[in-house]
Amino acid sequence: MTSKIFRCLFFCLLLAGCAAGWGATPIGKIHAAPREYDGRNVTVSGTAASGMNLILVKYFVLKDETGEIPVITGGVIPAPGEKVTVTGEVKEAFALGEQRLIVIIESGQ
Repeated sequence: MTSKIFRCLFFCLLLAGCAAGWGATPIGKIHAAPREYDGRNVTVSGTAASGMNLILVKYFVLKDETGEIPVITGGVIPAPGEKVTVTGEVKEAFALGEQRLIVIIESGQ
């Protein structure tokens, strides 16, 4: 009986861990096809890196195993190393020649 309870708990924890990133778009996929994602809402998951709170703009960099992307937010900037899931609109902030800055503007902020 104890073995069944242990397996059930293990399975529930496994599902909960997988659900955190379920349906998340890999950041590398957004960078590989920015025109396909421009103006679309996406959900991305990863680890917060550096952030900055300027007078008019608050943003942080979100990293996953495929890349990193700046996230513009109206909410609290997560601490570096914090696991974060963000939903927002992909926008091309600027393009100069081959250089592009793709950002996510967090929804509901």
